[in-house]
Amino acid sequence: MPDRLANPTGQGTGGRTRLALRFISGKYQGGEYPLEDGRQIVIGRSSDLDMVLVEEMVSRRHAQISMNAGVISIEDLGSTNGTFVNGEKIQRATLREGDRVLVGTSILKVVSVPLEEARGEGSGAARRPAATLQQRTMVGEAPRMTGNIEEIPLPDLLQLFGTSKKNGVLVIRTETLTGRIFLNQGLVAHAVIDGMPQLSAAKAAYRMLAWQSGVFELEPPAAEQPESLWNASVQSVLMEGFRQQDELNRLLDELPPLEHRLQLRTPLEAPLHELEPAHLDVLQLALNSSSIAALFDRTSVTDLETAETLKSLIKRGYLSDVP
Repeated sequence: MPDRLANPTGQGTGGRTRLALRFISGKYQGGEYPLEDGRQIVIGRSSDLDMVLVEEMVSRRHAQISMNAGVISIEDLGSTNGTFVNGEKIQRATLREGDRVLVGTSILKVVSVPLEEARGEGSGAARRPAATLQQRTMVGEAPRMTGNIEEIPLPDLLQLFGTSKKNGVLVIRTETLTGRIFLNQGLVAHAVIDGMPQLSAAKAAYRMLAWQSGVFELEPPAAEQPESLWNASVQSVLMEGFRQQDELNRLLDELPPLEHRLQLRTPLEAPLHELEPAHLDVLQLALNSSSIAALFDRTSVTDLETAETLKSLIKRGYLSDVP
């Protein structure tokens, strides 16, 4: 068991810290609720509870969290929409530092905070966050799940949404790109990256899984459904996405740099009529693209399939690179 759980004050470990629940997503994002040994925290919509979350997806008495001798326990209190820990629906579970809890549209993370900072709140600190959370609720405000994918990596976020059967459009924004993943009862119905309509849903989703920084927001379901629905399970998207990313990274080391462009090799070592239609399509796109990176953006197949085809075309003598 980690020292910080066995010794919540951090004494004897070289640091003086205590554990707290931090909202890392939802309309209460940034708020913290200290954990105290021997104290129970009841979460729900009812105004007389310890942690009041005012939203329809939260039951009046939703869940209970307690810490005893440094061990944090969580129990679902028969809520309508369930309580989730690290993407799994639970009845009872033990929490550790770094674990994420989904209640309604809020994601809480067990974090360690400096003991001096917690003491500065005063003796009533354990109850003050509840009032703060209520004050942040605006009349008519629709609950939105928002956050940072550096704090909640996209695979973890999708796992949460898949298990809790979320509906809506997950919008991910980086410094240069915006992606959208359409969710239907926890299934990935479609995926797009703005400005790249030629990408298939799978290609867009697998690319987004590799994004390491940016912000996200779960918007309400789109008024119009995408023309073609993918409807893939989150688990299958993650497994195939990770597999393709590993294979792609290996293949990229065997290809010319992405900033290079490609040209038809002369003399040709094999006639063009021997190419399969899919390979001929990639060859034509390669000759009309300003760089290998631009070629990846133009093909309709996944990045892994594009890389495999390029490797074959170069090996068979159809293409050569131009620095």
